[in-house]
Amino acid sequence: MSGPMLKNAIRKIRFDRNMTQEELALRCGVSRQTVMSIERGQTNPSVLLAYKIASALDAEVVEVFQMEGNLAPV
Repeated sequence: MSGPMLKNAIRKIRFDRNMTQEELALRCGVSRQTVMSIERGQTNPSVLLAYKIASALDAEVVEVFQMEGNLAPV
């Protein structure tokens, strides 16, 4: 049984907006490497950074980030 995973549509939305990783990074106040790592799913952003990314992409957070899988029962 696998746990929940955070998926994102950063690359697709960024391409739709004709924005480079560098431009997105500058708008969010992080490095290009951070954007690249999040985009590839190697790192999960903080909640604040997730909102900054969505805002910089002129998108809703739920449009950019989606959770796949189920949370553990309590």
